[in-house]
Amino acid sequence: MKTTKPELTIVKIGGNIIDDTTALNRTLHAFSQLKGSKILVHGGGKEASRIAEALNLEPQMVDGRRITDQNMLNIVVMTYAGLINKRIVAELNTLQTNAFGYTGADGNLIISERRSVKDIDFGFVGDIKQIDTQQLVTILDGKAVPVFCAITHDGKGQLLNTNADTIAAELGIALSESYTVKIIYCFEKQGVLINTNDETSLIPLLTTSKYQDLLTIGAIYSGMIPKLDNCFSALTKGVHQVIIGNAAILENQNTKCTVIQL
Repeated sequence: MKTTKPELTIVKIGGNIIDDTTALNRTLHAFSQLKGSKILVHGGGKEASRIAEALNLEPQMVDGRRITDQNMLNIVVMTYAGLINKRIVAELNTLQTNAFGYTGADGNLIISERRSVKDIDFGFVGDIKQIDTQQLVTILDGKAVPVFCAITHDGKGQLLNTNADTIAAELGIALSESYTVKIIYCFEKQGVLINTNDETSLIPLLTTSKYQDLLTIGAIYSGMIPKLDNCFSALTKGVHQVIIGNAAILENQNTKCTVIQL
């Protein structure tokens, strides 16, 4: 007899949500109301860029991905793992959510390796190689709610800046053997838009073929490309459902959003 796997919701928040206190609080409140096992993953690139600029360091981005030298690594670790993560954990715990903040280094939960240099040297940027699924299941079974920031490590003492969208996808893939996993990428827009300035240009269903068409005409670019690459990768490797939308989708599943489908 086939056993039904329990449900797990992974929510990744980023974009202007983290910068807007009202939007962040609304999102965290909605997240706290989700039933069942859940994980929150957050970025914080805009905050890190502001701090870097205040220290006279110019952020460098290529195709939506940050180049991380030693100075920038220090800033993103302080910003992601410290300032933003603890703000979020504190707020969730005021909402009676048993939240704990994590980097990949904590308990060796996420091991990465420094990205090899091809055309571009991204610096101290990590590509995920291993996730301790058993330990995560134990954490979730204990009714804890992990809150992951975008920092992992190589298992040898080196912290690495790691794309938060990728962390959400890889967590979903790793845990899909134990759970029926839904990933929600949550930011300030209703979903994937053909025109980022026009909310009426929402794409309600984005398939692989439609995605390739939009890439060809340049309608999808910059940071949305790695986000969508992660979405499709997750679906091909065991994740049950992937959605992109704003905080309203956490409150009402009938809200307009983009459903990703192979």
